[in-house]
Amino acid sequence: MKNEKIPYKIYLQESEMPKSWYNMRADMKKKPAPLLNPGTKEPMKAEELSAVFCDELVAQELDDTTPYIEIPEEIRGFYKMYRPSPLVRAYCLEEKLGTPAKIYYKFEGNNTSGSHKLNSAIAQAYYAKKQGLKGVTTETGAGQWGTALSMACSYFGLDCKVFMVKCSYEQKPFRREVMRTYGATVTPSPSETTNIGKKILAEHPGTTGSLGCAISEAVEVAVGSEGYRYVLGSVLNQVLLHQSVIGLETKTALDKYGIKPDMIIGCAGGGSNLGGLIAPFMGEKLRGEADYRIIAVEPASCPSFTRGIYAYDFCDTGMVCPLAKMYTLGSDFIPSANHAGGLRYHGMSSTLSELYDQKLMEAVSVKQTDVFEAAEYFARVEGILPAPESSHAIRVAIDEALKCKATGEEKTIVFGLTGTGYFDMVAYEKFHDGEMSDTIPTDEDLAVARAKLPNMD
Repeated sequence: MKNEKIPYKIYLQESEMPKSWYNMRADMKKKPAPLLNPGTKEPMKAEELSAVFCDELVAQELDDTTPYIEIPEEIRGFYKMYRPSPLVRAYCLEEKLGTPAKIYYKFEGNNTSGSHKLNSAIAQAYYAKKQGLKGVTTETGAGQWGTALSMACSYFGLDCKVFMVKCSYEQKPFRREVMRTYGATVTPSPSETTNIGKKILAEHPGTTGSLGCAISEAVEVAVGSEGYRYVLGSVLNQVLLHQSVIGLETKTALDKYGIKPDMIIGCAGGGSNLGGLIAPFMGEKLRGEADYRIIAVEPASCPSFTRGIYAYDFCDTGMVCPLAKMYTLGSDFIPSANHAGGLRYHGMSSTLSELYDQKLMEAVSVKQTDVFEAAEYFARVEGILPAPESSHAIRVAIDEALKCKATGEEKTIVFGLTGTGYFDMVAYEKFHDGEMSDTIPTDEDLAVARAKLPNMD
């Protein structure tokens, strides 16, 4: 079906929701490198990972051959509370920019957690409950993942212990209180409550923390607490799998109107949103059925893709997690306290890293002040206050639309709007008051962290 006039919002019917998640790895000829045991340097076995993760999630993590994995009915039932999410044609933005480009965004902010993170949180909580666990531990940066997981745990009656990156804990007190409203315990990381936290504080006095630090603390507590497992909100293959509902819905909505995007743009921190958005499109690309320009956008303050190296590294600052081959700045790298707290991870998903290394996608980094300039413009034009993370994709979408204006090309742009920014008003305040800075690591800064990469000889 093809209509000349595309609705402002394209809504799918409940019956059109995905019934299965899509696993990009199944269509990759060269698979992502396996997780390695840091002691033996051998691929991690399921029984080793099961000490940290839920059993069903371990199976999903290691499965690189099954293209479609059925979504359990109980998870689909929860999804129906807020899915399908709308695909929006940004008519107002197109008009204000004066561009011939057609711009669409997939909006994931229409649930109480305010972001796409709920797609994986409910799945991981479901499998934890199914296994008979008491609770889970996790880390969170800006707080979207912690909020989503606290909601999911509340739904299934699980205890939830969240280690929140200290700068975000201080910058976003209301996000913290939403987590506590749903019953979670929230601890600023690094903390004095774990051995790893104490060690990090001793080595980095006054640090504002990082996702790598918070992961280490959450894993320590999970391993040391009977009936608990650790869950992660990004980076892992299982998370990209759950988030594929974003891309699957996006493609279904576009196909209904005969629309083929030229480029797909997503913000990139650990890879959950980007991987979910691009999944079915990348699948077509891998199978040789279609081609798309896929752009990952990351902060210049934490440029894993654009300035990192492709190597095996620890997934956490405390160096207790498995080794993953990824584009990394080094697990010891602690970025500046930028306001896009969800984009402060030192590495990138191993699946996305392999795709990037094969040049199947590209990456750009953008400065914080440029991101908030785009966020404010978008809010005034489209009427949605975007999360700082999403605003990285907005920045590049606007830039690409302006290139189309200069050349007269009528390209179709799709980007992911991961959620809303109503808990990020301190960041907007800093921008409006001219107090926001752009802190970009020097080559020397990156060399220090890179020197501590594990020896793989």
